[in-house]
Amino acid sequence: MAAIRASQLGFKTVVIDLDNLGGICLNWGCIPTKSLLKNAEVFDMIKNHSTDFGITTEGLNFDFKKIIKRSRDVSDRITKNVELLVKKNKVDRLRGFGKLVSKNQIDIFDNDGKKIDSIKADKIVIATGARPKTLHTIPVDRKNIITSKEAMTLDKQPKELIVIGAGAIGVEFAYFYSVFGTKVTIIEMMNNILPVEDKEVSETLEKNFKKRGIEIYTSTKVEKVEVTKDGVVVAVDNDGKKIELKAEKVLSAIGVTGNVEGFGLEELGIELERNHIKVDKLTYQTNIPNIYAIGDVIGAPWLAHVASAEGIYCIETIKGLHAAPINYDTIPGCTYCIPQVASVGMTEARAKESGYDVKIGKFPFMANGKAFAAGDRDGFVKLVFDAKYGELLGAHIIGPEATELIAELTLAKSMEAAYESIVKTVHAHPTLSESIMEAAANAYGESIHI
Repeated sequence: MAAIRASQLGFKTVVIDLDNLGGICLNWGCIPTKSLLKNAEVFDMIKNHSTDFGITTEGLNFDFKKIIKRSRDVSDRITKNVELLVKKNKVDRLRGFGKLVSKNQIDIFDNDGKKIDSIKADKIVIATGARPKTLHTIPVDRKNIITSKEAMTLDKQPKELIVIGAGAIGVEFAYFYSVFGTKVTIIEMMNNILPVEDKEVSETLEKNFKKRGIEIYTSTKVEKVEVTKDGVVVAVDNDGKKIELKAEKVLSAIGVTGNVEGFGLEELGIELERNHIKVDKLTYQTNIPNIYAIGDVIGAPWLAHVASAEGIYCIETIKGLHAAPINYDTIPGCTYCIPQVASVGMTEARAKESGYDVKIGKFPFMANGKAFAAGDRDGFVKLVFDAKYGELLGAHIIGPEATELIAELTLAKSMEAAYESIVKTVHAHPTLSESIMEAAANAYGESIHI
C-alpha cells in the first residue's frame, strides 16, 4: 500500500519482496485464516443449528484437505490481484531479497544468495513485518510443535491440539479445530483468554469455548514442551500445581517478533528496540533520516490495518502533505472466532485506572430482534463513557458480526462522540447495529428494550 500510494503521489517507486506480494496478512495471516474460519462457521451452523431452521441433513461430513485447499486458493487469488494493482499503479516489482548496503543503496539477492540487482533511492521504507516468536522452552520444529503458518496447511487434522497462547491467533485456531472435532486445550499465562480485551468479554468467550468442549488453563505457565514417540508433552505450572498435558500437536501462538535480521540494519546502525525498529511515530523515520519503517517490524499493535495506515501516512508525510497523524487510541481490534470479538478504546478497568468516573452501557443480543430472527443471540455490546462529559472512551462487542459492527464505534471514538450522538442517530430496524444505540441509551437509563 505504501508503494502504490508513493506512485500515486509521483514518486518513481520499486517494491522488493522475495515472496508473493501482500505480506503475512494476505499470504499467511488474515485472509487465509478467515477462509478457514468461514468453513468452520458454516459447518458448525449446519451441524448444530440446521434443525432450528427446519432443515434436516443426513450424512454430514467434511473434507479437511479441501478446506485447507480453499484457504490457499483464496490467498492465491488475492495476492495475484495485488500484483495487478502494483502493475496498474506503475510500481516496479523486483522479486528478491533486499539488503541495505548504504543509506541509499539496496542490493538484491535470489534464493541462493546470488546478487541479481542493485538499486539506489532517495527514500527507503522498510516493511519487513514480523514472524512468530519462539522460546527455548517451546522448541518449534514445524512438524509436532508448530506455528500459525503450519496450522493453516496441515495435511491431516490432528486428534488433539494444545494451543499455547490465547490471543487472537490462538483462540481463532482453537475454535477452527474444535469445530471439526479436534480435542483442543488452551494454555494462557494471563488470567483470561484474550487478555487485552474487556474482562467481561473474555469471560463470556471462555464460557462459550468450554461449552464447545475446549479445555482452558489460565494463569498457567509453560515450563517445558517435549516431543515423544507418543506425541507432544507440555509441562505446565497452574498456580503452583504441576501438570503434564499431552497432544498429537502443539501450536505455539505466543506472539510475534520483528524481522530485523540479515538485511543490513546493524551494519548501517539503525536503532532497534526490543527486536523492533525504533521510529519517530510522527514521521516513521528511523535514526537515519531518509530511511523509514512501518508495520509489524516497528512493534505493536501488530495489525494489518495499522500497517496499511502507517504506510499511507508515512508516504504522504514524505511528500509533504499535511496528513493527520494516526491516533493509536482509535485502532479497532478484531478476533474472528465464533462468537466474534471486537473492541476499540479503553476497557472498563483501564478507564477507571486512568482516573475516569465512568458510565457503562450494555445491551445483550438476546434482546435484539435481528439476532433473535437469525438464531445468533450470544453476546452483548458494552460501551464505556466518561460520566462527566458523556464521551465514548471504549467499545466492546462479543457476538454476531462484531468485527463489522465495531466500525461505527471506531468512527464515534475518532470523532470524540458523546452518548447522545449514538442514541439520537436513528438506526435501521431490524439490524444488529441497534444494539449499539441501545447500549448507549442503557448507560444513561434510557434504553427502551431492556
